[in-house]
Amino acid sequence: MTDIPPRKAAPRPPRNTPPVDEGRGILAGIGYAVRETVIVVTMAVVLSLVVKTWIAQAFFIPSGSMEDTLQVGDRVMVSKLHTRFGDVNRGDIVVFKDPGNWLPPAQAVESRNELVGKVQAALTFVGLLPDPADEHLIKRVIGVGGDHVVCCDAENRITVNGAPIEEPYVHPGDAASQMTFDITVPHGRVWVMGDHRSDSQDSRYHPRNGDGIEGSVPLDLVIGRSVATVWPLSSFGTLSNYPQVFAHVPAP
Repeated sequence: MTDIPPRKAAPRPPRNTPPVDEGRGILAGIGYAVRETVIVVTMAVVLSLVVKTWIAQAFFIPSGSMEDTLQVGDRVMVSKLHTRFGDVNRGDIVVFKDPGNWLPPAQAVESRNELVGKVQAALTFVGLLPDPADEHLIKRVIGVGGDHVVCCDAENRITVNGAPIEEPYVHPGDAASQMTFDITVPHGRVWVMGDHRSDSQDSRYHPRNGDGIEGSVPLDLVIGRSVATVWPLSSFGTLSNYPQVFAHVPAP
């Protein structure tokens, strides 16, 4: 006797399902894409702001005071970690806020597109565009707190704590300085000069009475140390603080 297989149940008739709303599906997809885009952009802006505030910031070079090390229009990356967790040393190229009347009065410039100007300012604020350096300067540190900086010796060299320094970064054809000075840098300050000595309004050009207070820059105004040129690509590379120049300088 053979087994009789059980009968299969008759298929149920299909239920009446509502038609798919293709328009609603497309809107849902667009909404998802917009939401994800907003999340990604917000995270990028927040991360950029954190980096700019605590770690590093890009600056635009507006003048020729640091030629030939830096050219007009270069973009440099400035490390803020050097000033937060380390010292500012001789030879460092630093960006600092105007100590007072170093820069000419800002002139109002009419923008052809006010909205574009506001967008650029916002992107600069969050660190997505380089700072135009309207209120900042960039120079090289020649003396730190306590240093006795003098120009010049018989061979037209600057001396720091009595030791003459050979400066390979000075613009070709420039003297170490066209101005003589004899100052002691106050503690908590730095004495700065541009590499293009004949085209740099730096510590030498401000009222001084021998104590270095007026011409030196307070450390709390130093934004950070310039560590690399990031634009244009033809100039891409790190920036040296020439430790060999100051290696033989004694402590103050």
